[in-house]
Amino acid sequence: MEFYSANNAYQNTALLGFRTFYKFNRGGRWGGIEKSLVIEPFSGARTRFERGEPTGSDKAGLPSRTMFIGANEMQVREVDHKHKIETNVTFFVMPEEDFGAFVKRTTISNLGDSELIISVLDGLPRMQPVGGKINGLLKSIGRTLEGFMGVYEADGNTMPFYRLSTEPADTAAVVIEKEGNFALSYIENKEHRLLPIVYDISKIFGEDTSLTWPYKLEDKPVKDIVEGLQYGAAKTSSAFAAVDEVTLYPGQSITISTFFGKASAITGVPVIARRISEGGYVEYKLRRARELIQQITSGVETSTQNKLFDAHVQQMYLDNSLRGGIPVILGEVDDNARQSNADDDMRLKVYHLFSRIHGDLERDYNDFVISPTYFSQGPGNFRDVAQNRRVDVIINPRIGAHNVKTFLSLIQPDGYNPLSVESVAFTIDDMNECQRLASLAVGPADGHRRQREFLAGILCDGAFRPGQLSTLIEEQNVFLLLSFQDFINEVAASAQISPMAVAKDGFWADHWTYLMDLVESYLQIYPDREESFLFDEQLPYFFNQRVCLPRHLKYVLSKTVDGKSYHVRQLRASIEDKDRLAMMMKYRNNESGWFDIEASFTHDMNGNIFLSSPFEKLFLLATLKFATRDPLGMGIEYEGGKPGWNDAMNGLVGMIGSGMPETYELKVLLTYVHQTSSKYNRSIDVPNELHELIQQISKALDVLDATNIQGLEISDLPNVPSGLFTYWDTVASAREVYRNHTSMFSGLTEEYTTSTVSKLVSRWLKHLDDGIQRSLDIGSNNVKGTDNILGIAPTYFSFNVTKWLVTGEDDIEGHHFVNATAMVVNRFPLFLEGPVRMMKTTGLSEAEQMYDKIKLSGLYDGKLGMYTLSASLAGQSLDMGRMMAFSPGWLENQSVWLHMSYKYYLEILRKGMYKQFFEEMQSGMLPFIDSKTYGRSPFECSSFIASSAFPDPENRGRGFLARLSGSTAEFLSIWSLMMIGPTPFFINNDTQSLEMQLMPALPSWLLQEDNDTPNAEHRYYIEFKLFTSIQVVYYANEARDLFGISPKRYKIGLRDGSIIKADGSTLPNDLVLKIRGVVLVDHIHAYF
Repeated sequence: MEFYSANNAYQNTALLGFRTFYKFNRGGRWGGIEKSLVIEPFSGARTRFERGEPTGSDKAGLPSRTMFIGANEMQVREVDHKHKIETNVTFFVMPEEDFGAFVKRTTISNLGDSELIISVLDGLPRMQPVGGKINGLLKSIGRTLEGFMGVYEADGNTMPFYRLSTEPADTAAVVIEKEGNFALSYIENKEHRLLPIVYDISKIFGEDTSLTWPYKLEDKPVKDIVEGLQYGAAKTSSAFAAVDEVTLYPGQSITISTFFGKASAITGVPVIARRISEGGYVEYKLRRARELIQQITSGVETSTQNKLFDAHVQQMYLDNSLRGGIPVILGEVDDNARQSNADDDMRLKVYHLFSRIHGDLERDYNDFVISPTYFSQGPGNFRDVAQNRRVDVIINPRIGAHNVKTFLSLIQPDGYNPLSVESVAFTIDDMNECQRLASLAVGPADGHRRQREFLAGILCDGAFRPGQLSTLIEEQNVFLLLSFQDFINEVAASAQISPMAVAKDGFWADHWTYLMDLVESYLQIYPDREESFLFDEQLPYFFNQRVCLPRHLKYVLSKTVDGKSYHVRQLRASIEDKDRLAMMMKYRNNESGWFDIEASFTHDMNGNIFLSSPFEKLFLLATLKFATRDPLGMGIEYEGGKPGWNDAMNGLVGMIGSGMPETYELKVLLTYVHQTSSKYNRSIDVPNELHELIQQISKALDVLDATNIQGLEISDLPNVPSGLFTYWDTVASAREVYRNHTSMFSGLTEEYTTSTVSKLVSRWLKHLDDGIQRSLDIGSNNVKGTDNILGIAPTYFSFNVTKWLVTGEDDIEGHHFVNATAMVVNRFPLFLEGPVRMMKTTGLSEAEQMYDKIKLSGLYDGKLGMYTLSASLAGQSLDMGRMMAFSPGWLENQSVWLHMSYKYYLEILRKGMYKQFFEEMQSGMLPFIDSKTYGRSPFECSSFIASSAFPDPENRGRGFLARLSGSTAEFLSIWSLMMIGPTPFFINNDTQSLEMQLMPALPSWLLQEDNDTPNAEHRYYIEFKLFTSIQVVYYANEARDLFGISPKRYKIGLRDGSIIKADGSTLPNDLVLKIRGVVLVDHIHAYF
């Protein structure tokens, strides 16, 4: 089907979507036209748009319709009271096959008291072929494209194959298309004989090119339509399964199952047809589709008094998995591996399935890709994937430090990162090992020599992924002596894995801020491994052919929006560097055309991949972000061509903008670096290039401290004082020199002791705090038209260049490059992100004060009881970005953006503000809001809810843009805190041993009551799954809040049937290791 954005899809679905036509009569033989009727179930012409509109025999006699949404299926039902016919249609995606297919299962039931003689056309009025970048071509040259289209019959008219003859391109190289789409259908019965498919659209609609009504079906029976000649060349064809004259007695029904899918060649269609025609195939696949989702979500099963909340937990985990991926462990070749984790057993490899960009009909600009293979996965954006994998290790401890090491490895020498994260790549360098694996797979017999050589060759010939390996094995007809899963486990156990990514455009200022979330999640489960993780691991730096330009190559003189004057803007801040591309080409495999793994990482002068410990990388990152503060030392500059989390502030980059959210995250990072450096007293090796930058920063701070900048008065602003401007200019120049010198490292390092790190970071933290206070003073000082006077943390600033020097060079559009010599600061209305991120750095008292202020501000929508992304933006410049193009209350302009709202709720809970959190939960989280107002399933998140600022009152409180988004990550963190607590594992200060303490945050109204239990201690309870398989039950003898308190005793059930009792609030080390190891423990009962 052609992709349409939601607004077009709503209009086109009735005509171009799945349709069904009936031609029928009752109570006798099939007669002439006058004795038969043609109707279309689910027709828009017979739709009941208002809930109160009569149905059935009342007035218009309109049919009643119901939509059911499952986790992995959708069903629509129509009861036609007038004609006594019920139609049930179930849609689901085919699971567990090596071909992709979408299944439409249509069940037609006779509700009348007389026999129903019925013919059916069921399917698609437009079936698009395969070929090239067809979706864009359909939009632009759809009519011309039809000349390439054809329908080819694999076996008569029951197996049509839709493809283009060649790729539609005006190039010297002609590419013949072999892939195509198919439509296969049958009535579910014992025979499963394939039905004919009507692919010539004119045989159904005749001259009605609008596809409004099947006039030809009125003129002749289905049998004549099917037996007539069909033409599929040079037109867009249809795919209607045809059923001719079936008699249904009262209460009887038939089910038509149709498969719409893709095959690599027409010869594959008969093979697929034989497979889907097996008895019970559809019922089995539908059952498996349901079971798969249950298997995925069972790991977070939760049972409370509120069943909507319980279902929301599982849906959020499912949606989170679709964007972040589902982590699986490969390499389990023996019992030791199956009982270990990826940190302890190097044979185990973590691989994420089905990670992808969150694209759909509503979020139409994200075109996601999923590889059509086993172990399929698609690329996702760094920020998205990093957030959605935050809770992986909390839910599945066996993955260990995999996620945090992956994303730290993608940090570049300049502190930025690539945009698109792909699945990890496998490599095996030892040919002997490849040959061993090949022999294990196909056997040592001489007759299998060719297959052994083939397998050994692809295993040792560069990077591969499991899905690619399965495809090659199938294409080459390699017969495995063991299952493919077992073979992949053997391969994974012998292989090395490397994170993979693609640079794409620009550098977002916030991407690095999610690294500490990953670190903190890991340490919640493995606090005993902090030192070894930070100082003993070695990680690479991603090599990016794209670079962030220095200011003199991106500060340009351009006309203002009104065209009346000039101003300085920061434009085209990053480019693809030719020299870096040339460096990458050294690692290009000329035979395959692919780059070797080494092309993805930064080298030293000796040609070795440069490695640093995680702590050294965090220190480098902190240094660079400290060196990227704005001219007033407040926010982190948006100098890389992209803004922070709020993409819709895209214009802020051009305004020389900066963000406080990143500053607060820098404080979190610097504080952690300071604490762990002092805690472990380990020296580190700093690249010489970074050492030189640090020296320049220190000298600039010396000069700045001598200027007595602490005496700065607010009245001195908005001008940037000369002392601060000089510091900013000096450090920015040093940062630019550093970037220019780190396309590769020299390989030389400087040793920094704990004392050196501590002194540096302490000084940086002091200046950072000064900048934060400055931002509060400036951002709360009567910003015109806003309520910033409340003292709420600001989120954004920008800087107008008031004096500049023209460099004498121009950009590609003829704008003069300039060097700034003086600036003034601009302020903005409130945004929720600023205070949310600030709360990560505050104590409880300050957080409570901030919460109270926010509730009095324009960030709170009192009518909805929710929080908006921004306060009113009325009067702000269009230069800010696309959010100013939106109506208030819509998209990022003052709407309730669920991701940021959920992030706010998370911080409230983290601070231990339990009363406030559970009050907000009941008005602002989906399971507790009015689903009729929300307009969607209360289990599923939208991007935003139209706020009370939206002009149309009918849409206020309604959710828009279905999104597999960061809100799911925030919610799962909330769920983890509610059920498990902030630090389930910890080091006992007295014994220095690892212990465990469950400390939930649960309100009394979520506790279930068991009135039948004879044990008063078991009267109230809540259940959930810990680590995907350990059943945890909390028991209380009264309905009371369980806020930040631990159980009085535990009862642990092992899988061998034994029971271990433990008194006290904590569990000892021997039990803790069993629980964290997961496989030996069946359940935990905790008593409060």
